[in-house]
Formats: sequence, C-alpha cells, structure tokens
Amino acid sequence: MNLLARRLPLALLAMALLSITVTLVVRWTTDGGPLLIIHTAVLGIYLCWLLAEAATTVRSSRTTEAATDRGTVNVYATFRLVTLVTAVFVANDWTGFRPWMPVAAVVFTGSVVFRLWAIRTLGHFYSHRVRLVGEHRLITTGPYRLVRHPAYTGMAISHIAFVLLFLNPFSAGALVALLLPTLVVRIMIEEKVLLEIPEYAEFAARRKRLIPFVW
Repeated sequence: MNLLARRLPLALLAMALLSITVTLVVRWTTDGGPLLIIHTAVLGIYLCWLLAEAATTVRSSRTTEAATDRGTVNVYATFRLVTLVTAVFVANDWTGFRPWMPVAAVVFTGSVVFRLWAIRTLGHFYSHRVRLVGEHRLITTGPYRLVRHPAYTGMAISHIAFVLLFLNPFSAGALVALLLPTLVVRIMIEEKVLLEIPEYAEFAARRKRLIPFVW
C-alpha cells in the first residue's frame, strides 16, 4: 500500500476536525436560540467522537496491510467526510427549532456511545482497516450479544440522526447514496475475512448484522 493511501484517513480526520471547529465558531457568531444549543451539543459530541478514535486512525495510517481491506477504509472515510461537510456547510432546511430535535440529538449521542462501547469491547482487535490479527478470537460480549457489527450500527444510526438535524438535499444524498451503501459493502468484505475464524459462522447464524430481527 503506498504512503498516500495509508495516510488518507489521517488527512480526512484532520479535515473533519477543522470542519466541525469552523462550524462551531461560525454558528456562535451568527445563530442563536435553542437550535444553536442543540447544534452545538451535537457538533461538540461529534468532535469528541473523532478525537476518541484518533489514536486508531493514526495506527491505521501506519499499517501496510491492504489486501483484506481492499481500500474500503479510504472510500468509507471519504464519504463520511462528504456527509459531514455537506451537512454543516450547506444551508439547512430547518430554519428554526422543532420539538423532535432533542430526540434526534439523544439518538445521535446514544449511537456514538454504542459505537464506542463496541470498539472498547473489541479492544486491540479493533481497527479501521479490515484485517485479522495474530490469534484473533471471536468477541461475543457487550453489544456483540445483540448484533454482529455494533460499531457499524452506531456509525449508521448516528449519521442518520446527524443528517436529520442538519438536513439539506446534499447531506441527505451523501448519506443515502454514498455513506450507507459503502458501509454495507464494507460489512460484506469484512464478513468474508471474519469467516476465517472457526466460530464465526455459528455466531453469525444467531445474530443479525446491524439491527436485531431485521438485518
């Protein structure tokens, strides 16, 4: 894997951090009211989320492994950034506070926490690149009791709630046409790798991928 491809997720992380920081500054100088409070809280949580996974992003940028990941981490991270940027920099359809917005903010926060819980449960087995480490073992505790890919569940639901709060045609299009389909493709690629773990097929037969009883 060439150096540019390895370091792309790190560059995308820096751009995401910058985008959120700039948005927070601009909104505090131009907006007001309860909508500003909700947007500030959600953007602040998103910023903390990025920082919480920053160490993993740095480690992933140093790896030379590429075959099992098939470059999906770069496409996935790029489309996540596109979704974020179009949400915060394009004018939103919502011009004022709506009663359901605090609920969406809570869903966003809960989904981020759920993802971080999944990452913590995996421990050193977790990576932003699809791969198996030496003596890789199956994890069935924590959120993995519920679904096979809880980190992706958190990623998907959090961005659905985020885009709903910062809704415009471009952010909705990026979410539906780019980020979510790429997430599904990445899951399929990851499952082919995980099937190398002897117990994974039985584990997968007893749990849905993202949403219990659905898929």
